Amino acid sequence: MDSKSPPRIFSRDRRKAGYRRAMVRQSQRDAARYVLDDMVEDVLDRLEFMRFEPARVLVIGDWTHTLALSLRGRGSLVEEENVRTVDEEQPLAGGPYDLIVSLSSLDRVNDLPGALLHLRAALAEGGMLIASVIGAGSLAELRRAMIAAEPDRPAARMHPLIDNAAASALMQRALFKRQVVDSRSLEVAYRSLDRLVSDLRDQGLSSSLANTPPPLGKAALGRAREAFLMARNDQGRVVENFEILTLTGWKD
Repeated sequence: MDSKSPPRIFSRDRRKAGYRRAMVRQSQRDAARYVLDDMVEDVLDRLEFMRFEPARVLVIGDWTHTLALSLRGRGSLVEEENVRTVDEEQPLAGGPYDLIVSLSSLDRVNDLPGALLHLRAALAEGGMLIASVIGAGSLAELRRAMIAAEPDRPAARMHPLIDNAAASALMQRALFKRQVVDSRSLEVAYRSLDRLVSDLRDQGLSSSLANTPPPLGKAALGRAREAFLMARNDQGRVVENFEILTLTGWKD
């Protein structure tokens, strides 16, 4: 059995710092929150479609608290956690839960197989996990802009992302039953690279890489902005895509 530790790609300290900054930014009236809003709405739609009414729920990553509020209105006992209060790579305290929902959290852990096992262990028999993550194929225009900024030796500035096939394999590896992974696209239009970056910071989606690259210099930033705007449509906007994967599995 391979006992090697998983590679350290992400920094938990940087994730927590980004979360704290996002909470400050969310106090501003025009702060972006569309990624999490989309995930919350999707979870509620799924639960309504399945007519699943969990008695005890753990929600991880919903800093808007709207999912917990909705579930409490349906009669569920809900506990909430965030990146500052829970480490998905460690066994979860509490439980067992009839439902665990993780929103935009599992895409930035170093040991994703281990995190899924811990989540499954915290479920009651017959309990369900719904985990939404930002998947491969997202932010293609931003990635192109970052490469254009440093054409000779581009630094790693964006997270590696999981795709549908890999997510399905990991759910099977974690022993989930009736597991399903599906995807949908959330398209958002921007007038500038700076607005996109600001929106990502608003939502706690900025870089959490363990190895922090140096800031872009003035010339490199100019190249990035120019490359980003090359994808403008007829309305002068760049349409960026967030590919959202939803991992669903049961503990039978």
